[in-house]
Amino acid sequence: MLPAIPTQQSDTTEARVTRWHLPPGSATGHHRHEYDYVIVPVTDGTMTIVTDAGRSPAQIQAGVSYFRKAGVEHDVLNETKTDIVFVEVEIKNS
Repeated sequence: MLPAIPTQQSDTTEARVTRWHLPPGSATGHHRHEYDYVIVPVTDGTMTIVTDAGRSPAQIQAGVSYFRKAGVEHDVLNETKTDIVFVEVEIKNS
């Protein structure tokens, strides 16, 4: 897998905002979320989430955000033929 492309848009004491671009055949790399976070999809798509428990598809829809608690460990893969883009907002003082 190729590495996904992160673009940090903001990093303050309150929050970190990163735009993630996953071209076909790319992945974020296995990571653990240190902070609670919100994902704001920019594109529709199907990501593959890989955890210790296995692999599962995750549908995202442009503009339909979701929240996750700190501590999540996973890799996010784009195994499709279209780009996937989302914005991640990490909430530092939660």
